[in-house]
Amino acid sequence: MIAQLNRSFNRLADHQDAGILLLRLTIGILLLFHGVAKIEHGVGWIVQMLQAAGLPGFIAYGVYIGEVVAPILIILGVFTRVSGLIAALTLVVATLMVGIGNFFTLTKVGAWALEVEALYFFGGLIITLVGSGRYSVVSNLDYR
Repeated sequence: MIAQLNRSFNRLADHQDAGILLLRLTIGILLLFHGVAKIEHGVGWIVQMLQAAGLPGFIAYGVYIGEVVAPILIILGVFTRVSGLIAALTLVVATLMVGIGNFFTLTKVGAWALEVEALYFFGGLIITLVGSGRYSVVSNLDYR
C-alpha cells in the first residue's frame, strides 16, 4: 500500500527538467538582486576593501559578471554550466572578503551565519553539474 502510494506520487512529481528550471530561476533571480544593488550603488566599497588588502581595485568590477551577467545567463539557460560555476566562485570570493569571520558563527536562532552564502554557492555548483535541462531560450545544446 505505502509502496503503491509512493510510486503514484513519484509518477506525479517526476519532472526533472521543471525542477532544474525552478532551481535556475531561484538562484538566478535571487543572485541578480545582489547585482542590481551593485549597479544602483556601485562597487566603490569593494574597491576600497580590495585595495586595503593590497589587491588591485579593478577586480571589484568582476562582481558585475558574477552577480549580473552570470545570473541572467542562468535564468535564460545559456552557457548555464559555466555561469553556475562563475556564480559559485563569486560567492567564494565574497565570503572570503566579508564573511570569513562568520565561518564558525551561529545566529541567534541557531542558523549558520553563512547559510545564505552556502545556498548560493551550492546552488551554483549544482547548476554547473546539471546544466540547463530542457527548458532554455536556446535550442542548440552547444549554447546551453
